[in-house]
Amino acid sequence: MALATPDTHHTVGIPQVVQILQGAQSRGLDAGALLRRAGISPALLDSPLARVTQAQYAALILILRRSLRDELWGLCSLPLKPGGFVHCCRQLIHCSTLGEALRVGFAYYHLLLSDFAPRLQVSDRMVRAKVTPYALPNQGHTSARLYAERSFIFFTYGLACWLVARRIPLQQVIYPAMEEGRLTDAGRLFQAPVEYKNDSTELLFDERWLALPIVQNPQSLGEFLSQAPANLLVKYRDQTNLTERIRRLLRRQLANELPSLEEVSAALAMTPQTLRRRLQHEGQGFQAIKDDLRRDVAIACLAQPELTLPDIASRLGFAEASTFHRAFKGWTGLSPGAYRQQL
Repeated sequence: MALATPDTHHTVGIPQVVQILQGAQSRGLDAGALLRRAGISPALLDSPLARVTQAQYAALILILRRSLRDELWGLCSLPLKPGGFVHCCRQLIHCSTLGEALRVGFAYYHLLLSDFAPRLQVSDRMVRAKVTPYALPNQGHTSARLYAERSFIFFTYGLACWLVARRIPLQQVIYPAMEEGRLTDAGRLFQAPVEYKNDSTELLFDERWLALPIVQNPQSLGEFLSQAPANLLVKYRDQTNLTERIRRLLRRQLANELPSLEEVSAALAMTPQTLRRRLQHEGQGFQAIKDDLRRDVAIACLAQPELTLPDIASRLGFAEASTFHRAFKGWTGLSPGAYRQQL
């Protein structure tokens, strides 16, 4: 009986793992032991193109939080003590609107954060949810602090979407200029164009979304907290945006020759030029979507020991295992066999 290709989600780049470990390493913790507890091979740190599953990354977040007793994983000059996120959520579910919740939440964290300040600005019907770094003595804008800022704004966005039970469409994401060239997943994570400038991290969206009502309650909060942070990584991904629609369409034809951009645009009732333009607006390219899908499916398949490498190559639409071998090494920096040995 043929084995089904496993369900797959987007994966997380190993540079994210390297960055989130910075606080633990600076405090003398054994990074290898922490990774193994999360089901991640420490050897993957030596492969900059390698990926881990979202479940592994979520497990690592929890392990770091418990080991360091810090909800920002030792990345800032002072710890963010455990319990703060839960306490904040308990306040936010009693707010009337998203705008009120964001203001209450940012005011709360303004008192707790040592290295940067969250701010909510509204101008010309556009909202900027942002974090601005403090000028700390004898400290520059370190890699650890930058990752803490990005993580804070990312989880703020996930929490905001949960509070109103829908994805809030973003107009733009702004990252500090020094991050340009490093954050290749940023457009996909936020499903919005990314610009690199200044020194703040910002999310821009239409002011009308601030009026959305808060729909959560103490009962739903309990379920939400039991699944965090994994649910914040995936729950409110927009399944209707063009990137995800193309990914689903390609997924159904993965074992065959994948359709061309022209064929996909025809299936979606738009011209190739419109498809390219809309993908560019989402920070994506057609070939990158195809490669990312094949890579993510390959990583999921390699975790199934009953699947041989020729089996996996066939499921991904490769006529030859050698072609799959070369492609996978290009995606991750490792051969499929070497990657499997490190799982």
